[in-house]
Amino acid sequence: MQAADWPALIAPPENQSEWPAWRESLVAGRKELLAKLDTSGYDKPEFGWAADCAICGKVMLFDREFYDPERNEFKVASYVERIKRDFGGLDALVLWQAYPRIGVDDRNQFDHYRLAPGLKDVVKELNHLGVKAFLAYNPWDTGTRRQGKPDSEAIADVVRDFGFEGVFLDTLREGSSALRKALDAAHPGVIMESELALPWQGMSDNHVSWAQWFDDGEAPGVLRNHWIERRHMQHMIRRWDMDHSGEIHLAWMNGAGMLVWENVFGSYNPWSDRDKWLLRLMGPIRKRFASLFVRGEWTPLVHSSIDGAYASSWSMGGVTLWTVVNRRWQPNAGNLLPISNDGAIRLFDLVRGVEADHAHLELTPRGIGALLAIPSSMVDDGFKAFLASQAATFGHGDVPHLRTEPLTVRMSPGHAGAAVGAMVSKFRARECGEYAGAPFSASAYPGIHFEKRFSQPVPATSGRVDATEITNREFHAFMVQAHYKPKHAESFLSHWVDGAPRPESADEPVVYVSIQDARAYAAWAGKRLPTELEWQAHVMKSSVWNWTESEHFDGHTQFSILKGGPKWVAKGSDWYFDSGPHAPDWSAKYIHFFPALDRSATIGFRCSEK
Repeated sequence: MQAADWPALIAPPENQSEWPAWRESLVAGRKELLAKLDTSGYDKPEFGWAADCAICGKVMLFDREFYDPERNEFKVASYVERIKRDFGGLDALVLWQAYPRIGVDDRNQFDHYRLAPGLKDVVKELNHLGVKAFLAYNPWDTGTRRQGKPDSEAIADVVRDFGFEGVFLDTLREGSSALRKALDAAHPGVIMESELALPWQGMSDNHVSWAQWFDDGEAPGVLRNHWIERRHMQHMIRRWDMDHSGEIHLAWMNGAGMLVWENVFGSYNPWSDRDKWLLRLMGPIRKRFASLFVRGEWTPLVHSSIDGAYASSWSMGGVTLWTVVNRRWQPNAGNLLPISNDGAIRLFDLVRGVEADHAHLELTPRGIGALLAIPSSMVDDGFKAFLASQAATFGHGDVPHLRTEPLTVRMSPGHAGAAVGAMVSKFRARECGEYAGAPFSASAYPGIHFEKRFSQPVPATSGRVDATEITNREFHAFMVQAHYKPKHAESFLSHWVDGAPRPESADEPVVYVSIQDARAYAAWAGKRLPTELEWQAHVMKSSVWNWTESEHFDGHTQFSILKGGPKWVAKGSDWYFDSGPHAPDWSAKYIHFFPALDRSATIGFRCSEK
């Protein structure tokens, strides 16, 4: 195969006797492709951080671990501290803002950043904690409010205004030259990171890329882009998997990075204790020996004397590091190579934090290993402290728990009453899931957007639901008589003028109200909000989405079930939130973000008898 035709993950020959010739072809192919690439962007000091951006996180801005709805502010320090405790720390964090909520009204992806409370301070605090901040760009967002300028310029505006250092390119293989130019004008050192496999020709402008759902063989393959240009960082990611050892192995064998992503668009898929432990062991080694991984001589798939274990080597300045992975689900051990301490050179097991005897490694099931050959003169107090830290992280070698079951969602209790039958509700299958998390474990690019049906018991106690939504006129009377003021007023009744509805809209459904606003009105009126099933059983039509009392929380994502549907239709992409009128049996999972966005031009409410 010609180097120009290499796949994103280059698999080795099945016959190990062919590996030496295969490695020679890799070296020759790299030289050939580098001659065709402009790598001058990697020489610029402002982009130097990208090569060491090994652990990148992705957080949903609305995740209740990251955002406090009561105080309407972000919890940056506590979140970063928890990630450090669990995963060993972060080099960068993607702040995801819009999907799967965007499209409920005409506010665009950039509005979702600009309406986030104190976002500029969030980026500053992340930087203070040593974490670079990425914004997310959704190129498919073409059916909402337009900016009056190209997306490349709109992105650069957000980068400039909030201080972002990276742009994550959702659904794209690479960023355009126009975007590269706009980012360079915004401020120096802003990198682009593609979601889909980046063509090798795109590495000139894109310093980082995802390695998403790369299917590896028994012997780990070589990441093409990272092999061609070592300063090009790649992040391994399989978002739905409960076992991340395969991604960790691929990253470790290639000296590449990982994406830490647990809240997948409102569907929580936490890492297991074992995988977090492996990353805590791997991260400090990669950070301490970063120069080896970026500038050292990398030899993939060197000889390993341990059956079921594979190794790569990294050498520079008299130091050699072997990164090792155990493909077996059982413990594994042996002498990796026929070498031993000779006085001048000492061997260390960096995972366990101990000196190695005759290159002996003990590997946990699906674990990693690291053998270091280092001159005795370099074994100083700093290195000894590093070993002690690794030994403390490794502990006694008891492999932590590997999660095998999906997370369940704590459902709201609804209203009392014995079941008198069943009712079927319909959803559009989406990555955020419906009531529980999305059932896409271990699936790459799952089939989504199809109709799903749920049968639920109907309680006997069910109040009569109002035939129409509460109007602007009725809500204004409540405001005047109850002297109501919301705790957080962002976007509250933003369609009104000087605290009152326009005369021509007085009898239209009130919108730009939160579920808390709706509950306050219902309590004042001696009523309550209907549950989703009550709404479905009693209501025949609606002109806006309706809040219901069916609210749920999984510890990270808070959401409500909306009923009805507006006249507004978001056109141009299946990724948008459900829009347009729907039958009463249609349900939409509406994730709560923050007040400025939870209140919408398309969401009102009606009441039910207590």
